[in-house]
Amino acid sequence: MNLFHEVSEANLQAIKRRHFLKQCTTGIGMMALGSLTGCFNGKKETLTDNPLAPKMPHFAPKAKNVIYMHMAGSPSQLEMFDYKPALEKWHGKDCPEEFLKGKTFAFIRGVPKMLGPQGKFAQYGQSGAWMSDYVPFFHNMADEVSFLKAMHTDQFNHAPAQLFMQTGSPRLGRPGMGAWATYGLGSENQNLPGYIVLTSGGKYPEGGKSIWGSGFLPSVYQGVQCRSNGEPVLYVNNPAGVSRDIRREAINTINEINQRQYEEFKDPEILTRISQYELAFNMQMTVPETMDISKEPQKIHELYGTTPGQTSFANNCLLARKLVENGVRFVQLYDWGWDMHGSSRGESIEIALWEKCRQIDQAMSALLLDLKQRGLLEETLVVWGGEFGRTPMQENRDNKPAPFLGRDHHVEAYTMWLAGGGIKKGFTHGETDEIGYYGIKGKTHVHDLQATILNQLGLNHEKLTYDFQGRPFRLTDVGGKVINEIIA
Repeated sequence: MNLFHEVSEANLQAIKRRHFLKQCTTGIGMMALGSLTGCFNGKKETLTDNPLAPKMPHFAPKAKNVIYMHMAGSPSQLEMFDYKPALEKWHGKDCPEEFLKGKTFAFIRGVPKMLGPQGKFAQYGQSGAWMSDYVPFFHNMADEVSFLKAMHTDQFNHAPAQLFMQTGSPRLGRPGMGAWATYGLGSENQNLPGYIVLTSGGKYPEGGKSIWGSGFLPSVYQGVQCRSNGEPVLYVNNPAGVSRDIRREAINTINEINQRQYEEFKDPEILTRISQYELAFNMQMTVPETMDISKEPQKIHELYGTTPGQTSFANNCLLARKLVENGVRFVQLYDWGWDMHGSSRGESIEIALWEKCRQIDQAMSALLLDLKQRGLLEETLVVWGGEFGRTPMQENRDNKPAPFLGRDHHVEAYTMWLAGGGIKKGFTHGETDEIGYYGIKGKTHVHDLQATILNQLGLNHEKLTYDFQGRPFRLTDVGGKVINEIIA
């Protein structure tokens, strides 16, 4: 844990690199101007011909990039960040009727028992943030983050709740948050996708790949899933006997045909096709190097707890830092395995949550520290959370107590945190009642979080729209307000 208190030699080298980029403004500015004009096959095009060319935000942004860590299945806020001493006194007692009447739960039936917090809590940092012993590394980050303690949502099942959180709608067909960001701002690096997705935990989120899809937006804006072992992107390498020059000639020919089709039909999907061919060609050179963490110094691997060649949340956190460092606009990390009901499969909070927290605690803490030491945290918005919360009462499936301690899905109140990108440090917004059931102060909705993320990127969530089926659509549907209380 001492690693969280020192600046490694590798980070100092990275700072030197950033010093170069900041000082050589004239040359970099000319390169940026060149990228804004767009270029396919060495031929200049108009700005609109390249859908991923950088675009101006609505107003001055606080953040240039986003790293969003979604814990699929939803962690228990009552074990990690939302300390409720009164809940300890209720442990093992029947749940009061007032918390059950008129409510719909995923699995609770009848009258469940109350479940006290399983972790040991204390206050950390100058901010005095409450955290449990489930996340010991994160104690050191208490003064870097803003907690949202009274988040709430409309959906209590995983797939629709994940869709709602990431696309603004519980139904299929809407663009993911990263797709909206790249649609609104384009990409700074034309050799890498603007929106990249990394998964861990052994399975995909219940919402499937649609949660990072482009929906009704042109498909160029969809998330590109990369792998942390093997080929980062399938078929990124040319087949045997095909040289890079041969590949270049083939793409030139294909895109000449595509360009003629676009001039005739003006279909934006043809521009997407052109752009994707060019991006794929460039990715063959840039992706293998960018996605290779094996060359990182040993000190960095010790900081994150990474092992090159594995598929892990820790490896994905290090990759996320490398990606934003290389200009990727939106990086999403999905980690599966947080749905702990206390079923016969052994999903016990007192056991399974320890293991899941062990897998993420060091890495997510290291990510914040690494970004800060490199001067990247001030321009990178980091978001962490699940699709909903967990109940203060125990699982009671089929009107029978669960064989192991666990909690059901809960929409009324849960905790998320944000850091960097113009967010206040060491701050807590919102409060729940004495047992963590309802938000009683500073309640924030899913659409509010989405509006705030876009706001930090310099985008007005009410103006970032796309016309589809006769009306303008937006990420926040017809709701959402920026959570100004957590903005520095």
